[in-house]
Amino acid sequence: MIAERHLLRQMFDAAVASAQPLRLIPRHLPPLPRGRTIVVGAGKATAAMARALDDAWPAALTGIVVTRYGHAVPCKRIEVVEAAHPVPDEAGIAAAGRVLAAVRGLTADDLVICLISGGGSALLPLPLPGIALADKQSVARALLASGAPISDINCVRRHLSAIKGGRLAAACHPARVVTLAISDVPGDDPIDIASGPTVADPTTREDAVAVLARYRITAPPAIAETLRDAAAESVKPGDPRLASASYHVIATPQMALEAAAGVARGEGVAPLILADSLEGEARDVGKMLAAIARQVAMHGQPSAPPCVLLSGGETTVTVRGAGRGGRNVECLLALALALQGQPHVYALAGDTDGVDGQEEIAGALITPDTLARARALGLRAGTMLDDNDAHTFFEALGDALVTGPTRTNVNDFRAVLITAPATPRATGPAPSARGDPKS
Repeated sequence: MIAERHLLRQMFDAAVASAQPLRLIPRHLPPLPRGRTIVVGAGKATAAMARALDDAWPAALTGIVVTRYGHAVPCKRIEVVEAAHPVPDEAGIAAAGRVLAAVRGLTADDLVICLISGGGSALLPLPLPGIALADKQSVARALLASGAPISDINCVRRHLSAIKGGRLAAACHPARVVTLAISDVPGDDPIDIASGPTVADPTTREDAVAVLARYRITAPPAIAETLRDAAAESVKPGDPRLASASYHVIATPQMALEAAAGVARGEGVAPLILADSLEGEARDVGKMLAAIARQVAMHGQPSAPPCVLLSGGETTVTVRGAGRGGRNVECLLALALALQGQPHVYALAGDTDGVDGQEEIAGALITPDTLARARALGLRAGTMLDDNDAHTFFEALGDALVTGPTRTNVNDFRAVLITAPATPRATGPAPSARGDPKS
């Protein structure tokens, strides 16, 4: 078997490669229309999706897509603009307005190809009338810090938007709309991929109000007023304006995990795909993964080493500290603390878009000596976890995973590699996951 760090990185790279638009888009091209072809979309992968479509489309087309700052790629016929993520900015509002304008006045002979990927919610922030950008930014920051799952966050987003929750597809009517989506959400539900701009929304304004109440978020007056107005409701199932809209998920977290599993098998390591949609507090998921890894190492269950535990999904972080972090490094630091130096256990956690949290750092790696090396540098892992400061922790160790923009996004990737069983002890209990909470 090749070196542990290298194998973990190979699996991550395979997961990312499986979701590259260049290999996916040409397989899903719709038939040519009798009329015009207009391309619109938003997300961290959307610029690369637009480039692949631009290169493969055999007829005339025009369009505009929005991606995160630093994630653009040049296209010949489709304009690519950049905006802020995860908290929206004025550039995003202007770009969303141009996307909506591009699909006005179409006919039944026209075709709209909508390219959607994770990050599109923040990149298409066009608010309903009466809502200012500062209001949306305030609510976005509060939701992101609350520990709310993406389904709750996007429920609120859909009900504050002039373009999400099916409104973009409704604006395209009577043209045919074909959406090609790369999923970054647990369960691959189209209403949660970029908050569903081209699909009907079964949730309501009352659901959005309930989300804000659940996480004790006080909405600015303009947002509270909008959520009381029936005229502001999103597009619902059965709306005739969506009759000519179709939706195709072309890449998913499960596909990425299967690609990583293939790499593991090639190196003689048994892959166990635990789930493609794990949710919950990142540090709790880290503790759970540590418990499974110890069971493998100590008892050969549910698989004998060498094996790798693979999982995807989107965990959450309830921000209580002032450090630099993201959900993947938070999960990984909690995993290291729970393992307490368990021999033969290595792990990588990273976001497949190359951005964990708000920094250009994809994630990190841990090894059996992670905590020992940290102590030698005077780093207190438990204290740094409490401060949500995992990026600082792993950067100090030289174990940060930095990829740059991958131009795709199939959510979180986690791999826990167990290379050999632990040496049986003559007496005493198995290693504890508790240890010194501030070690």
